[in-house]
Amino acid sequence: MRVLLLYPLFPKSFWSFEKALELVDRKAMLPPLGLVTVAALLPQEWEFRLVDRNVGDLTEADWEWAELAVMSAMIVQKEDFLHLIQEAKRHKVPIGVGGPYATALPHEAADADFQILDEGEITLPMFVAAVQRGHTQGVFRSDGVKPDVTGTPIPRFDLLNFDSYDSMSVQFSRGCPFQCEFCDIIVLYGRKPRTKTPQQLLAELECLYELGWRRSIFMVDDNFIGNKRNGKLMLRELKSWMASHGYPFRFNTEASIDLAQDQEMMDLMVECNFNAVFLGIETPDEASLTLTQKFQNTRDSLAESVDRIIRSGLRVNAGFIIGFDGEKKGAGERIVRFVEQTTVPLAMFSMLQALPDTALWHRLKKEGRMREQGANINQTTLMNFVPTRPLQDIANEFVAAFWELYDPERYLDRTYQHFLKLGAPKCPGSRVRKLNWVNMRALLILCWRQGVVRKTRVKFWLYLAGILRHNPTVWEHYLGLCALNEHFLEYRQVVQTEIEAQLSEYLATETGLQILPSLEEEKVGEAIAS
Repeated sequence: MRVLLLYPLFPKSFWSFEKALELVDRKAMLPPLGLVTVAALLPQEWEFRLVDRNVGDLTEADWEWAELAVMSAMIVQKEDFLHLIQEAKRHKVPIGVGGPYATALPHEAADADFQILDEGEITLPMFVAAVQRGHTQGVFRSDGVKPDVTGTPIPRFDLLNFDSYDSMSVQFSRGCPFQCEFCDIIVLYGRKPRTKTPQQLLAELECLYELGWRRSIFMVDDNFIGNKRNGKLMLRELKSWMASHGYPFRFNTEASIDLAQDQEMMDLMVECNFNAVFLGIETPDEASLTLTQKFQNTRDSLAESVDRIIRSGLRVNAGFIIGFDGEKKGAGERIVRFVEQTTVPLAMFSMLQALPDTALWHRLKKEGRMREQGANINQTTLMNFVPTRPLQDIANEFVAAFWELYDPERYLDRTYQHFLKLGAPKCPGSRVRKLNWVNMRALLILCWRQGVVRKTRVKFWLYLAGILRHNPTVWEHYLGLCALNEHFLEYRQVVQTEIEAQLSEYLATETGLQILPSLEEEKVGEAIAS
């Protein structure tokens, strides 16, 4: 059986980083880990060809080769996902679909021949059995059963073109113990975190090592510390493996804010060459955190927790949301103040969305407040429900705050202060990589744009000199963060344009009004000039 593995296009988003990736000749941040895991779960006598539409073209020759297509996608990939189903039908290639999008909204994937929903360790064997019996359609579900991931095989990393990606990805655990009302992770993967064994994860890293990978690895766990006991057991094994292999990788991951209360965990992560962690902070407003049942964020000072994590040696990225029920006016400004107080460089900021089948989704449906049945977690999408304060106010606060957060000078200010606070790397593997021509060219372009052309020119050189003087071993990491604002400088304009267009349409439909400009007209020109 010749199987075409398809990964749909992502729209431009907070995490797409096109402008920054161009500097180092990469096409995407991360590979489709789910698809290469699917390939490992399917019969290994089958032939596989992977087409990630974010890094390469899908050709007529691919369709002619394929006897079967399998596709996975997230909600944000909806447009290309639905297009590829129709393309498969046009080419008369049966297609099976799965992943978070199809699992959450199976009726939207009804045109696919096979729906392989929930977690693949359970439903892929059902699918294979149906195909081998000659079935031409089917829907396969796990009926609430969560698989034991200690049996999950090593993903087929060999199917990937390493040169296309900035980082690789691996997974240690699934699920999260918390009960945030808006979160779909606990719906998809449950509240009891399940982990692989340390030996499993090390076998995956050994595979990547043997294939020649020597750059960053994102541990995609939605809460890396959901099972602290197993996490520490794995880190102790990983520490020895990293030392024996000469520290070939740098890691980053996602965790809950209570990481700050576990110094042993943070120390182990740093010793294993973790250099960054993403935290779901959401909002500094305690009332909103309590309402959305994110109680873990109310037990200790958020600012002090972020500071403790940074000073332990982990760069902090964080997520923020505007639009919670009962939220008071000025939420956007409060988030900006918190981000600048804590010096978080990358603050992922979005309007709240009610994702399918979450507790928030069900509550809002019961209250008759859903505007749309679909959902999209991109920053360029209006809320899909009626909030408790005017949507126009929330949208305007969101656009204004996003614009401020990614003002080039303010972004540099935060990044510089963050790296001073971070201190020198504590892991022997945090050495500077050898410069090649691609990295040298990226450095020269960055220095030209931010140090000569733009209004950041004075701060860029002043701060770089400060880093070289006060914390010289992080200069490469620091400049990498500076480079990411090449993306945000353009993306903040995209956010403003698309949100204001959608808001104008919403107001015209709902009230017959037109949106008032949320930012001064000259800021549009400033985005390009700066």
